[in-house]
Amino acid sequence: MVDHTPNKPTLTNIMVTELLRTDNEVSTREAINRAVATLQSGEVVALPTETVYGLGADAMDPTAVEKIFAAKERPHFDPLIVHVPHKNAYLDICEVPAEIKHTIVQLVETFWPGPLTILLPKKGIVPDLVTAGLPTVGVRMSDHPVFKKVVKQLGHPIAAPSANRFGGLSPTSADAVLDQLEGAIPLIIDGGACGRGLESTIVRVLPPEAGPKPIIEIVRPGPITEDDLKKWGKVRFAKSNVDVESNAPEAPGQLASHYAPRTPLRVLSDPKDFSPEPGKKYGLLSYRGQSKDGYVDLHEWDEVRVLSPGSGRIAEAGIRFFSAIREMDQLALDELVSEPLPERGVGIAMMDKLRRASA
Repeated sequence: MVDHTPNKPTLTNIMVTELLRTDNEVSTREAINRAVATLQSGEVVALPTETVYGLGADAMDPTAVEKIFAAKERPHFDPLIVHVPHKNAYLDICEVPAEIKHTIVQLVETFWPGPLTILLPKKGIVPDLVTAGLPTVGVRMSDHPVFKKVVKQLGHPIAAPSANRFGGLSPTSADAVLDQLEGAIPLIIDGGACGRGLESTIVRVLPPEAGPKPIIEIVRPGPITEDDLKKWGKVRFAKSNVDVESNAPEAPGQLASHYAPRTPLRVLSDPKDFSPEPGKKYGLLSYRGQSKDGYVDLHEWDEVRVLSPGSGRIAEAGIRFFSAIREMDQLALDELVSEPLPERGVGIAMMDKLRRASA
Protein backbone atom coordinates (compact mmCIF):
# COMPACT_ATOMS: atom_id res chain seq x y z
CA MET A 1 0.00 0.00 0.00
CA VAL A 2 1.46 3.36 -1.03
CA ASP A 3 1.00 6.39 1.24
CA HIS A 4 -0.63 9.25 -0.66
CA THR A 5 0.36 11.94 1.83
CA PRO A 6 2.83 14.51 0.46
CA ASN A 7 6.01 15.16 2.40
CA LYS A 8 6.57 18.55 3.97
CA PRO A 9 10.07 19.96 4.48
CA THR A 10 11.31 20.71 7.98
CA LEU A 11 14.27 22.69 9.25
CA THR A 12 16.12 19.44 9.86
CA ASN A 13 16.00 18.71 6.12
CA ILE A 14 18.06 21.77 5.18
CA MET A 15 21.51 20.89 3.86
CA VAL A 16 24.35 22.42 1.88
CA THR A 17 23.83 21.93 -1.86
CA GLU A 18 27.00 21.57 -3.92
CA LEU A 19 27.07 22.30 -7.65
CA LEU A 20 29.75 20.63 -9.77
CA ARG A 21 30.61 21.79 -13.28
CA THR A 22 31.51 19.64 -16.28
CA ASP A 23 33.65 22.20 -18.11
CA ASN A 24 36.41 19.86 -19.23
CA GLU A 25 37.41 16.20 -19.23
CA VAL A 26 38.84 16.28 -15.72
CA SER A 27 35.94 18.12 -14.08
CA THR A 28 33.45 15.92 -15.94
CA ARG A 29 35.11 12.74 -14.71
CA GLU A 30 35.25 14.06 -11.15
CA ALA A 31 31.58 15.13 -11.28
CA ILE A 32 30.48 11.74 -12.59
CA ASN A 33 32.46 9.91 -9.90
CA ARG A 34 30.93 12.12 -7.19
CA ALA A 35 27.44 11.60 -8.57
CA VAL A 36 27.86 7.82 -8.60
CA ALA A 37 29.31 7.78 -5.08
CA THR A 38 26.44 9.94 -3.84
CA LEU A 39 23.86 7.65 -5.44
CA GLN A 40 25.60 4.58 -4.02
CA SER A 41 25.40 6.14 -0.55
CA GLY A 42 21.62 6.32 -0.85
CA GLU A 43 21.37 10.04 -1.56
CA VAL A 44 19.81 11.98 -4.43
CA VAL A 45 21.58 13.90 -7.19
CA ALA A 46 20.25 16.39 -9.74
CA LEU A 47 21.47 15.29 -13.17
CA PRO A 48 21.19 16.75 -16.67
CA THR A 49 19.21 14.89 -19.30
CA GLU A 50 18.50 15.95 -22.88
CA THR A 51 14.94 16.91 -21.85
CA VAL A 52 15.04 18.61 -18.42
CA TYR A 53 17.18 18.16 -15.31
CA GLY A 54 16.18 15.11 -13.28
CA LEU A 55 16.41 14.41 -9.55
CA GLY A 56 17.91 10.94 -9.45
CA ALA A 57 18.15 8.12 -6.91
CA ASP A 58 18.95 4.42 -7.18
CA ALA A 59 15.60 3.07 -8.39
CA MET A 60 16.12 -0.22 -6.55
CA ASP A 61 16.59 1.50 -3.16
CA PRO A 62 13.23 2.57 -1.64
CA THR A 63 14.93 4.59 1.10
CA ALA A 64 16.82 6.61 -1.51
CA VAL A 65 13.72 7.01 -3.68
CA GLU A 66 11.80 8.35 -0.67
CA LYS A 67 14.30 11.23 -0.59
CA ILE A 68 13.15 12.27 -4.09
CA PHE A 69 9.60 12.67 -2.79
CA ALA A 70 10.79 14.57 0.27
CA ALA A 71 13.03 16.99 -1.64
CA LYS A 72 10.39 17.73 -4.26
CA GLU A 73 7.48 17.72 -1.77
CA ARG A 74 5.96 15.31 -4.25
CA PRO A 75 2.87 13.28 -3.31
CA HIS A 76 3.35 9.53 -3.30
CA PHE A 77 0.49 8.97 -5.74
CA ASP A 78 2.58 10.43 -8.60
CA PRO A 79 4.81 7.70 -10.14
CA LEU A 80 8.41 8.16 -11.24
CA ILE A 81 10.20 7.41 -14.52
CA VAL A 82 13.06 4.92 -14.39
CA HIS A 83 16.12 5.52 -16.57
CA VAL A 84 18.02 2.42 -17.68
CA PRO A 85 21.75 2.11 -18.47
CA HIS A 86 21.45 0.40 -21.85
CA LYS A 87 18.81 -0.48 -24.43
CA ASN A 88 18.01 -3.97 -23.19
CA ALA A 89 18.07 -3.14 -19.47
CA TYR A 90 14.30 -2.56 -19.45
CA LEU A 91 13.93 -6.33 -19.74
CA ASP A 92 15.43 -6.65 -16.23
CA ILE A 93 12.65 -4.61 -14.65
CA CYS A 94 9.69 -5.01 -17.03
CA GLU A 95 7.48 -7.79 -18.30
CA VAL A 96 6.79 -7.36 -22.01
CA PRO A 97 3.53 -8.96 -23.20
CA ALA A 98 4.09 -11.16 -26.24
CA GLU A 99 1.42 -9.41 -28.31
CA ILE A 100 3.27 -6.05 -28.18
CA LYS A 101 6.88 -7.27 -27.92
CA HIS A 102 7.71 -6.59 -31.58
CA THR A 103 6.48 -3.00 -31.36
CA ILE A 104 8.35 -2.35 -28.10
CA VAL A 105 11.58 -3.57 -29.69
CA GLN A 106 10.97 -1.28 -32.69
CA LEU A 107 10.38 1.75 -30.46
CA VAL A 108 13.46 1.04 -28.35
CA GLU A 109 15.68 0.55 -31.39
CA THR A 110 14.33 3.68 -33.06
CA PHE A 111 14.10 6.18 -30.21
CA TRP A 112 16.57 5.08 -27.52
CA PRO A 113 18.63 6.69 -26.24
CA GLY A 114 16.25 9.61 -26.44
CA PRO A 115 13.16 11.35 -25.04
CA LEU A 116 10.66 8.48 -25.23
CA THR A 117 9.30 6.84 -22.07
CA ILE A 118 7.43 3.55 -22.43
CA LEU A 119 4.91 2.29 -19.87
CA LEU A 120 5.25 -1.48 -19.29
CA PRO A 121 4.19 -3.99 -16.64
CA LYS A 122 6.80 -3.95 -13.88
CA LYS A 123 8.66 -6.89 -12.37
CA GLY A 124 8.59 -7.45 -8.62
CA ILE A 125 12.08 -6.05 -8.12
CA VAL A 126 10.81 -2.53 -8.83
CA PRO A 127 9.75 -0.95 -5.51
CA ASP A 128 6.08 -0.01 -5.27
CA LEU A 129 7.18 3.46 -4.13
CA VAL A 130 8.64 4.10 -7.61
CA THR A 131 5.39 3.25 -9.38
CA ALA A 132 2.97 4.66 -6.78
CA GLY A 133 1.73 1.11 -6.26
CA LEU A 134 0.73 0.77 -9.92
CA PRO A 135 1.46 -2.41 -11.91
CA THR A 136 3.30 -0.46 -14.62
CA VAL A 137 6.57 1.46 -14.73
CA GLY A 138 7.73 4.14 -17.16
CA VAL A 139 11.18 3.38 -18.59
CA ARG A 140 13.51 5.29 -20.87
CA MET A 141 17.19 5.66 -21.76
CA SER A 142 18.56 9.21 -21.65
CA ASP A 143 20.74 10.54 -24.46
CA HIS A 144 22.66 13.05 -22.32
CA PRO A 145 26.36 12.09 -22.18
CA VAL A 146 26.72 12.86 -18.46
CA PHE A 147 23.57 10.98 -17.45
CA LYS A 148 24.52 8.01 -19.62
CA LYS A 149 27.92 7.74 -17.94
CA VAL A 150 26.46 8.07 -14.44
CA VAL A 151 23.80 5.38 -14.87
CA LYS A 152 26.24 3.04 -16.63
CA GLN A 153 28.85 3.44 -13.87
CA LEU A 154 26.22 3.03 -11.16
CA GLY A 155 25.05 -0.21 -12.77
CA HIS A 156 21.46 0.26 -11.53
CA PRO A 157 18.45 2.01 -13.06
CA ILE A 158 17.93 5.57 -11.81
CA ALA A 159 14.52 6.91 -10.84
CA ALA A 160 14.52 10.55 -11.89
CA PRO A 161 11.56 12.93 -12.11
CA SER A 162 12.20 16.57 -12.98
CA ALA A 163 14.44 18.34 -10.45
CA ASN A 164 11.97 20.95 -9.21
CA ARG A 165 9.45 21.48 -6.46
CA PHE A 166 6.31 19.49 -7.18
CA GLY A 167 3.98 21.28 -9.59
CA GLY A 168 6.54 23.95 -10.49
CA LEU A 169 8.45 24.80 -13.64
CA SER A 170 10.66 22.04 -14.95
CA PRO A 171 14.35 23.08 -14.90
CA THR A 172 16.44 23.15 -18.07
CA SER A 173 19.62 24.41 -16.40
CA ALA A 174 21.56 23.72 -13.22
CA ASP A 175 20.82 27.25 -11.96
CA ALA A 176 17.10 26.55 -12.33
CA VAL A 177 17.52 23.45 -10.15
CA LEU A 178 19.45 25.43 -7.55
CA ASP A 179 16.71 28.07 -7.51
CA GLN A 180 14.10 25.51 -6.46
CA LEU A 181 16.02 22.82 -4.55
CA GLU A 182 18.92 24.55 -2.83
CA GLY A 183 19.07 23.25 0.73
CA ALA A 184 16.94 20.22 -0.09
CA ILE A 185 19.48 18.08 -1.99
CA PRO A 186 23.22 17.51 -1.56
CA LEU A 187 24.49 17.64 -5.16
CA ILE A 188 23.75 19.12 -8.59
CA ILE A 189 25.77 18.16 -11.67
CA ASP A 190 25.86 21.03 -14.18
CA GLY A 191 25.80 19.54 -17.66
CA GLY A 192 24.79 22.75 -19.45
CA ALA A 193 21.43 23.69 -20.91
CA CYS A 194 19.13 20.85 -21.90
CA GLY A 195 19.03 20.29 -25.65
CA ARG A 196 15.35 19.36 -25.94
CA GLY A 197 13.80 21.55 -23.24
CA LEU A 198 10.60 19.52 -22.76
CA GLU A 199 9.97 16.36 -20.77
CA SER A 200 9.99 13.03 -22.58
CA THR A 201 6.97 11.75 -24.45
CA ILE A 202 5.27 8.94 -22.50
CA VAL A 203 3.52 6.18 -24.44
CA ARG A 204 1.65 2.97 -23.78
CA VAL A 205 1.46 0.21 -26.43
CA LEU A 206 -1.77 -1.79 -26.69
CA PRO A 207 -2.67 -4.76 -28.90
CA PRO A 208 -4.46 -3.98 -32.20
CA GLU A 209 -8.19 -3.26 -31.94
CA ALA A 210 -8.82 -3.70 -35.65
CA GLY A 211 -6.33 -4.47 -38.38
CA PRO A 212 -2.67 -5.35 -37.96
CA LYS A 213 -1.37 -2.16 -36.31
CA PRO A 214 -0.99 -1.93 -32.52
CA ILE A 215 -2.26 1.12 -30.63
CA ILE A 216 0.37 3.61 -29.46
CA GLU A 217 -1.29 5.78 -26.84
CA ILE A 218 0.42 9.05 -25.97
CA VAL A 219 -0.01 9.48 -22.23
CA ARG A 220 2.10 12.66 -22.06
CA PRO A 221 3.01 14.60 -25.21
CA GLY A 222 6.63 15.62 -25.63
CA PRO A 223 9.54 15.82 -28.10
CA ILE A 224 8.67 12.53 -29.81
CA THR A 225 5.52 13.47 -31.70
CA GLU A 226 2.51 11.75 -33.19
CA ASP A 227 4.14 11.98 -36.63
CA ASP A 228 7.31 10.33 -35.29
CA LEU A 229 5.33 7.41 -33.87
CA LYS A 230 2.74 6.69 -36.55
CA LYS A 231 5.07 4.45 -38.54
CA TRP A 232 4.95 1.94 -35.70
CA GLY A 233 1.25 1.88 -34.87
CA LYS A 234 -2.08 3.67 -34.75
CA VAL A 235 -1.47 6.72 -32.55
CA ARG A 236 -4.03 8.21 -30.20
CA PHE A 237 -3.92 10.46 -27.14
CA ALA A 238 -4.86 9.26 -23.66
CA LYS A 239 -7.16 11.12 -21.28
CA SER A 240 -5.25 14.32 -20.56
CA ASN A 241 -6.31 15.28 -17.02
CA VAL A 242 -6.52 13.20 -13.87
CA ASP A 243 -8.77 14.02 -10.93
CA VAL A 244 -6.79 12.71 -7.97
CA GLU A 245 -9.90 12.59 -5.83
CA SER A 246 -11.04 9.56 -7.82
CA ASN A 247 -7.99 8.42 -9.78
CA ALA A 248 -4.23 8.54 -9.34
CA PRO A 249 -2.09 9.38 -12.38
CA GLU A 250 -0.57 6.50 -14.38
CA ALA A 251 2.42 8.63 -15.35
CA PRO A 252 3.98 12.01 -14.53
CA GLY A 253 2.43 15.13 -16.05
CA GLN A 254 -1.21 14.01 -15.97
CA LEU A 255 -2.42 16.21 -13.11
CA ALA A 256 -4.71 19.05 -14.18
CA SER A 257 -2.55 21.65 -12.41
CA HIS A 258 1.19 21.36 -13.07
CA TYR A 259 4.28 23.09 -14.52
CA ALA A 260 3.25 26.38 -12.90
CA PRO A 261 5.50 29.42 -12.41
CA ARG A 262 5.18 31.41 -9.19
CA THR A 263 3.64 34.28 -11.16
CA PRO A 264 0.02 33.70 -12.25
CA LEU A 265 -0.15 32.65 -15.91
CA ARG A 266 -2.99 32.56 -18.41
CA VAL A 267 -3.30 31.57 -22.05
CA LEU A 268 -5.01 34.36 -24.01
CA SER A 269 -6.90 32.55 -26.75
CA ASP A 270 -8.34 35.75 -28.24
CA PRO A 271 -6.55 39.14 -28.03
CA LYS A 272 -9.93 40.86 -27.64
CA ASP A 273 -10.32 39.18 -24.25
CA PHE A 274 -7.40 41.10 -22.71
CA SER A 275 -8.39 43.89 -20.31
CA PRO A 276 -5.33 45.00 -18.33
CA GLU A 277 -5.84 46.24 -14.79
CA PRO A 278 -4.34 49.66 -13.99
CA GLY A 279 -1.04 49.46 -12.14
CA LYS A 280 -0.43 45.80 -12.94
CA LYS A 281 2.79 44.65 -14.63
CA TYR A 282 2.31 42.14 -17.43
CA GLY A 283 4.69 39.90 -19.33
CA LEU A 284 3.98 38.31 -22.72
CA LEU A 285 5.14 34.90 -23.89
CA SER A 286 5.04 35.18 -27.68
CA TYR A 287 5.49 32.43 -30.26
CA ARG A 288 7.22 34.45 -32.98
CA GLY A 289 6.93 38.09 -31.89
CA GLN A 290 5.06 39.29 -34.96
CA SER A 291 2.53 42.12 -34.87
CA LYS A 292 0.21 40.35 -37.31
CA ASP A 293 -0.48 37.66 -34.70
CA GLY A 294 -2.34 40.28 -32.68
CA TYR A 295 -0.56 40.09 -29.32
CA VAL A 296 2.73 42.01 -29.34
CA ASP A 297 1.07 45.39 -30.01
CA LEU A 298 -1.97 44.66 -27.84
CA HIS A 299 -0.44 46.28 -24.77
CA GLU A 300 2.70 48.03 -23.59
CA TRP A 301 4.07 44.86 -22.07
CA ASP A 302 6.58 45.21 -19.25
CA GLU A 303 8.46 42.17 -20.56
CA VAL A 304 8.24 40.06 -23.72
CA ARG A 305 9.91 36.73 -24.41
CA VAL A 306 9.76 35.34 -27.95
CA LEU A 307 10.11 31.57 -28.32
CA SER A 308 10.98 31.49 -32.03
CA PRO A 309 11.55 34.97 -33.55
CA GLY A 310 10.49 35.61 -37.12
CA SER A 311 8.64 32.96 -39.06
CA GLY A 312 8.30 30.66 -36.04
CA ARG A 313 9.84 27.21 -35.73
CA ILE A 314 7.95 25.02 -33.32
CA ALA A 315 10.96 22.85 -32.38
CA GLU A 316 13.01 25.94 -31.47
CA ALA A 317 10.09 27.19 -29.38
CA GLY A 318 10.09 23.91 -27.46
CA ILE A 319 13.77 24.25 -26.57
CA ARG A 320 13.26 27.76 -25.17
CA PHE A 321 9.86 27.16 -23.57
CA PHE A 322 10.63 26.53 -19.88
CA SER A 323 13.67 28.82 -19.76
CA ALA A 324 11.66 31.75 -21.21
CA ILE A 325 8.86 31.31 -18.67
CA ARG A 326 11.40 31.02 -15.86
CA GLU A 327 13.12 34.26 -16.93
CA MET A 328 9.85 36.19 -16.74
CA ASP A 329 8.92 34.48 -13.49
CA GLN A 330 11.91 36.16 -11.84
CA LEU A 331 10.98 39.70 -12.90
CA ALA A 332 8.38 40.69 -10.28
CA LEU A 333 5.52 40.77 -12.78
CA ASP A 334 1.91 40.53 -11.68
CA GLU A 335 0.79 38.23 -14.47
CA LEU A 336 2.21 36.27 -17.38
CA VAL A 337 0.15 36.14 -20.56
CA SER A 338 0.85 33.57 -23.25
CA GLU A 339 -0.19 33.53 -26.86
CA PRO A 340 -1.71 30.23 -27.95
CA LEU A 341 0.90 28.13 -29.75
CA PRO A 342 0.35 26.07 -32.90
CA GLU A 343 -0.90 22.63 -31.82
CA ARG A 344 1.31 20.60 -34.09
CA GLY A 345 4.49 18.66 -33.31
CA VAL A 346 5.91 19.70 -29.95
CA GLY A 347 3.37 22.53 -29.90
CA ILE A 348 0.89 19.95 -28.59
CA ALA A 349 3.16 19.36 -25.59
CA MET A 350 3.69 23.07 -24.95
CA MET A 351 -0.01 23.87 -25.06
CA ASP A 352 -0.67 20.94 -22.76
CA LYS A 353 1.80 22.38 -20.25
CA LEU A 354 0.46 25.93 -20.60
CA ARG A 355 -3.06 24.78 -19.85
CA ARG A 356 -1.91 22.92 -16.76
CA ALA A 357 0.28 25.85 -15.65
CA SER A 358 -2.69 28.20 -15.88
CA ALA A 359 -5.17 25.83 -14.18
